[in-house]
Amino acid sequence: MSISATLEDCLRSKGSHYKILHHPHTLSSTGTAEAAHIPGDRLAKTVVLEDEHGYVAAVLPSTFHLHLSDLWDKTGRHLVLASEDELREMFKDCDVGALHPVCSAYGMQTYLDESLAQQPEIYFEAGDHEALIQMQTTQFLDLMDQAERGRFAHRM
Repeated sequence: MSISATLEDCLRSKGSHYKILHHPHTLSSTGTAEAAHIPGDRLAKTVVLEDEHGYVAAVLPSTFHLHLSDLWDKTGRHLVLASEDELREMFKDCDVGALHPVCSAYGMQTYLDESLAQQPEIYFEAGDHEALIQMQTTQFLDLMDQAERGRFAHRM
């Protein structure tokens, strides 16, 4: 698969400048950072949550933990993790566990942790477990312009 069709459309429509980095198959963000030889603080991971009103995505560095209470305060919603079965159905062009951060392309409200904006460049899953997108932070923030920014994650 390499890069999801939805992500590719978003990158093209924004005129994003990026590189695709290939790495050995991994199943965790920590493993991905190690396999790709990149700092974990620069690898954005996407967590999908839900409540009775629907789904939201939280994007944060792979070296951080999501603090649900901080996100609850920000959103006013009592969110819990979405199941893998739900993710498989919603993101048909991505492997489970390799979701890219541009969830607004699927009509999903997205929250971006401010700590990513402090990095000089950002890496994120391209849609499978063997490819990453690499781009300058300014390009990433432009790509994520529909995301609401805040602080809801803390270093592990």
